[in-house]
Amino acid sequence: MEYKISEVVAKTNVPKSTILYYIKEGLLPEAKKIKANVHKYNDEHIELIKYIKYMQESMGSSIEEIKLALEKKNDSFSGSYTMLAPLMSTLSGDNGLEHYTKQDFIENFEIDTELLDKLLADGIVIPAQEDSFTKKDASIITLAEYFLEVGLDYEILKEYIKHAKEIAKLEQKMQKTLCNIKTEENFSLLWKIMFETLFNAKEYIFNRSTYEFLREALKEEIETNK
Repeated sequence: MEYKISEVVAKTNVPKSTILYYIKEGLLPEAKKIKANVHKYNDEHIELIKYIKYMQESMGSSIEEIKLALEKKNDSFSGSYTMLAPLMSTLSGDNGLEHYTKQDFIENFEIDTELLDKLLADGIVIPAQEDSFTKKDASIITLAEYFLEVGLDYEILKEYIKHAKEIAKLEQKMQKTLCNIKTEENFSLLWKIMFETLFNAKEYIFNRSTYEFLREALKEEIETNK
């Protein structure tokens, strides 16, 4: 469908000046020009505006973060294009951190090159981008060194990776499922489900599960030692 700017404002509750700003910044495609001072917008404009609004208000994403994500998309949001693009830096844990090339990383953090290569091969160190490392990566290397220092291999970290990949598959399945049932009416709610799951429920479920397991193990130990 095609819409006048006034209809877009009504459907998104975003001011005309903000919509024009989004277009100027490259967040939205240009509207179709019908004649002088008359432009038509479409469903993609509506969808993108709602998306930008949610990312800014609910997730705290900056215009630059959203712009970068939209520049990289290769599909319409009407398809199954990933909902997570603007938050990839958040998911990576590298948001706001200084990035280093591999060589600079090794020198700056005094990393053992052989160990780094082994951890990369084992999938323990997972750079968010090729030849781009941060202190988060360094902290994982330090953890692996602790294991080795006490005479243990870091098999537990390998298990973490294994299970994390399975969780990631479930999250991707959820994303696709949400995209498949997306409508204009439930759009915002689907975003909330996706992001609340990833950034709130995930931490809650994992930490509470660990707490519950350890609590039961402690109770069992106490009973055994009575």
